[in-house]
Amino acid sequence: MISLTDTQKIGMGLTGFGVFFLFFGMILFFDKALLAIGNVLFVAGLAFVIGLERTFRFFFQKHKMKATGFFLGGVFVVLIGWPLIGMIFEIYGFFLLFRGFFPVVIGFIRRVPVLGSLLNLPGIRSFVDKAGESNNMV
Repeated sequence: MISLTDTQKIGMGLTGFGVFFLFFGMILFFDKALLAIGNVLFVAGLAFVIGLERTFRFFFQKHKMKATGFFLGGVFVVLIGWPLIGMIFEIYGFFLLFRGFFPVVIGFIRRVPVLGSLLNLPGIRSFVDKAGESNNMV
């Protein structure tokens, strides 16, 4: 089992609450207060889990500047009060930032008994195969 420091445990909690508030804010028709809280908690939790320096290096790599601009710009747009537009920017930036992780995640999900069989359904398989063959590393 992986041992986590107390700071990383706090970060996991903050990240989890951030994802919860983001999801709940979208369910409640893009409630800007919940989305803003979710954004702040998610970014703070990420910084706690991997550390401030590594978080800064991850977001501000030269080849990820466009993705970082969309993600953090979306956070800013949500904070100033336009939640739908901000979430569109954030989701696009999130996919650009984390696209290198998708093949690993898809490979893991394919090994899970029920989810693996769902990914092999005819309509879903071609999309998952395309997303899983990405050569872009983090």
